[in-house]
Amino acid sequence: MIDLGQPAPDFTLPRDGGGTVTLSALRGGKVVLYFYPKDDTPGCTTEALDFTARAADFAAAGATVIGVSKDSVKKHDKFVAKHGLGIALVSDESGTTCEDYGTWVEKSMYGKTYMGIERATVLIDAQGHVARVWPKVKVAGHVDEVLAAAQAL
Repeated sequence: MIDLGQPAPDFTLPRDGGGTVTLSALRGGKVVLYFYPKDDTPGCTTEALDFTARAADFAAAGATVIGVSKDSVKKHDKFVAKHGLGIALVSDESGTTCEDYGTWVEKSMYGKTYMGIERATVLIDAQGHVARVWPKVKVAGHVDEVLAAAQAL
Protein backbone atom coordinates (compact mmCIF):
# COMPACT_ATOMS: atom_id res chain seq x y z
CA MET A 1 0.00 0.00 0.00
CA ILE A 2 0.96 3.59 -0.50
CA ASP A 3 2.65 5.40 2.41
CA LEU A 4 1.13 8.21 4.48
CA GLY A 5 2.47 11.70 3.81
CA GLN A 6 3.83 10.97 0.35
CA PRO A 7 2.51 12.79 -2.73
CA ALA A 8 -0.42 10.87 -4.20
CA PRO A 9 0.55 9.46 -7.62
CA ASP A 10 -1.09 11.57 -10.31
CA PHE A 11 -3.26 10.05 -13.02
CA THR A 12 -5.59 10.95 -15.83
CA LEU A 13 -8.23 8.27 -16.41
CA PRO A 14 -11.42 8.04 -18.45
CA ARG A 15 -14.61 8.26 -16.42
CA ASP A 16 -18.21 7.20 -16.62
CA GLY A 17 -20.33 9.47 -18.79
CA GLY A 18 -17.34 10.57 -20.88
CA GLY A 19 -14.37 12.80 -20.21
CA THR A 20 -11.45 12.19 -17.91
CA VAL A 21 -10.43 12.79 -14.31
CA THR A 22 -6.95 14.13 -13.53
CA LEU A 23 -6.02 13.89 -9.87
CA SER A 24 -3.69 16.92 -9.87
CA ALA A 25 -6.53 19.08 -11.26
CA LEU A 26 -8.41 18.46 -7.99
CA ARG A 27 -5.70 20.01 -5.77
CA GLY A 28 -7.07 22.52 -3.32
CA GLY A 29 -9.75 20.04 -2.30
CA LYS A 30 -9.70 16.68 -0.59
CA VAL A 31 -10.05 13.51 -2.67
CA VAL A 32 -11.32 10.10 -1.61
CA LEU A 33 -10.06 7.38 -3.96
CA TYR A 34 -11.71 4.07 -3.35
CA PHE A 35 -10.42 1.04 -5.20
CA TYR A 36 -12.84 -1.81 -5.76
CA PRO A 37 -12.64 -5.15 -7.62
CA LYS A 38 -15.59 -5.19 -10.03
CA ASP A 39 -18.72 -3.31 -11.07
CA ASP A 40 -22.11 -4.76 -10.17
CA THR A 41 -20.94 -7.35 -7.64
CA PRO A 42 -22.55 -7.40 -4.18
CA GLY A 43 -19.82 -5.76 -2.07
CA CYS A 44 -18.85 -3.27 -4.76
CA THR A 45 -22.47 -2.28 -5.36
CA THR A 46 -23.08 -1.75 -1.64
CA GLU A 47 -19.93 0.38 -1.35
CA ALA A 48 -20.87 2.51 -4.39
CA LEU A 49 -24.41 2.99 -3.07
CA ASP A 50 -23.06 3.95 0.38
CA PHE A 51 -20.70 6.55 -1.14
CA THR A 52 -23.56 7.86 -3.31
CA ALA A 53 -25.85 8.17 -0.28
CA ARG A 54 -23.26 10.33 1.48
CA ALA A 55 -22.06 12.26 -1.61
CA ALA A 56 -23.55 15.56 -0.40
CA ASP A 57 -21.83 15.14 2.98
CA PHE A 58 -18.48 14.51 1.27
CA ALA A 59 -19.04 17.59 -0.92
CA ALA A 60 -19.84 19.67 2.19
CA ALA A 61 -16.54 18.45 3.67
CA GLY A 62 -14.75 19.65 0.52
CA ALA A 63 -14.03 16.12 -0.70
CA THR A 64 -14.46 14.58 -4.15
CA VAL A 65 -15.18 10.83 -4.20
CA ILE A 66 -13.77 8.75 -7.06
CA GLY A 67 -14.19 5.01 -7.50
CA VAL A 68 -11.37 3.17 -9.31
CA SER A 69 -11.52 -0.27 -10.92
CA LYS A 70 -10.21 -1.99 -14.02
CA ASP A 71 -13.70 -2.17 -15.54
CA SER A 72 -14.23 -0.36 -18.83
CA VAL A 73 -16.04 2.98 -19.10
CA LYS A 74 -18.88 1.13 -20.85
CA LYS A 75 -19.27 -1.18 -17.82
CA HIS A 76 -19.09 1.83 -15.49
CA ASP A 77 -21.86 3.55 -17.48
CA LYS A 78 -24.10 0.48 -17.13
CA PHE A 79 -23.30 0.22 -13.40
CA VAL A 80 -24.10 3.91 -12.81
CA ALA A 81 -27.35 3.71 -14.79
CA LYS A 82 -28.52 0.49 -13.14
CA HIS A 83 -28.00 1.73 -9.58
CA GLY A 84 -28.40 5.52 -9.96
CA LEU A 85 -24.88 6.18 -8.69
CA GLY A 86 -23.86 9.76 -7.99
CA ILE A 87 -20.08 9.47 -7.77
CA ALA A 88 -17.37 9.44 -10.43
CA LEU A 89 -16.08 6.04 -11.53
CA VAL A 90 -12.79 5.94 -13.44
CA SER A 91 -11.48 3.13 -15.58
CA ASP A 92 -7.93 1.90 -14.93
CA GLU A 93 -7.97 -0.82 -17.58
CA SER A 94 -4.15 -0.86 -17.80
CA GLY A 95 -3.90 -1.26 -14.01
CA THR A 96 -1.16 1.38 -13.74
CA THR A 97 -2.98 3.47 -11.13
CA CYS A 98 -3.88 0.39 -9.09
CA GLU A 99 -0.20 -0.61 -9.14
CA ASP A 100 0.91 2.93 -8.20
CA TYR A 101 -1.35 2.85 -5.14
CA GLY A 102 -0.47 -0.73 -4.19
CA THR A 103 -3.96 -2.14 -4.65
CA TRP A 104 -3.10 -4.61 -7.46
CA VAL A 105 -2.22 -7.66 -5.37
CA GLU A 106 -2.11 -11.43 -5.38
CA LYS A 107 -5.35 -12.85 -4.04
CA SER A 108 -6.56 -16.38 -3.47
CA MET A 109 -9.95 -18.04 -3.66
CA TYR A 110 -10.77 -21.72 -3.41
CA GLY A 111 -7.07 -22.58 -3.35
CA LYS A 112 -6.24 -20.69 -6.55
CA THR A 113 -4.12 -17.57 -6.62
CA TYR A 114 -4.71 -14.72 -9.04
CA MET A 115 -4.04 -11.00 -9.37
CA GLY A 116 -6.84 -8.61 -8.47
CA ILE A 117 -7.74 -5.29 -6.88
CA GLU A 118 -7.67 -5.17 -3.10
CA ARG A 119 -10.60 -3.14 -1.80
CA ALA A 120 -8.91 -0.08 -0.31
CA THR A 121 -9.52 3.62 0.20
CA VAL A 122 -7.05 6.51 0.14
CA LEU A 123 -7.81 9.98 1.50
CA ILE A 124 -5.75 12.71 -0.16
CA ASP A 125 -5.38 16.14 1.40
CA ALA A 126 -5.79 19.48 -0.40
CA GLN A 127 -2.03 19.64 -1.07
CA GLY A 128 -2.09 16.28 -2.87
CA HIS A 129 -0.53 14.15 -0.11
CA VAL A 130 -1.79 10.84 1.23
CA ALA A 131 -3.49 11.64 4.54
CA ARG A 132 -5.07 8.27 5.40
CA VAL A 133 -5.18 4.76 3.96
CA TRP A 134 -7.68 1.99 4.61
CA PRO A 135 -6.34 -1.33 3.27
CA LYS A 136 -8.43 -4.50 3.00
CA VAL A 137 -11.69 -2.61 3.49
CA LYS A 138 -14.77 -4.25 4.95
CA VAL A 139 -17.75 -2.45 3.39
CA ALA A 140 -20.09 -2.23 6.40
CA GLY A 141 -19.63 1.15 8.11
CA HIS A 142 -16.62 2.07 5.96
CA VAL A 143 -18.12 5.11 4.24
CA ASP A 144 -19.04 6.73 7.56
CA GLU A 145 -15.46 6.23 8.81
CA VAL A 146 -14.01 7.79 5.64
CA LEU A 147 -16.45 10.72 5.87
CA ALA A 148 -15.44 11.39 9.49
CA ALA A 149 -11.77 11.40 8.48
CA ALA A 150 -12.47 13.76 5.55
CA GLN A 151 -14.41 16.12 7.80
CA ALA A 152 -11.58 16.13 10.37
CA LEU A 153 -8.87 16.82 7.77
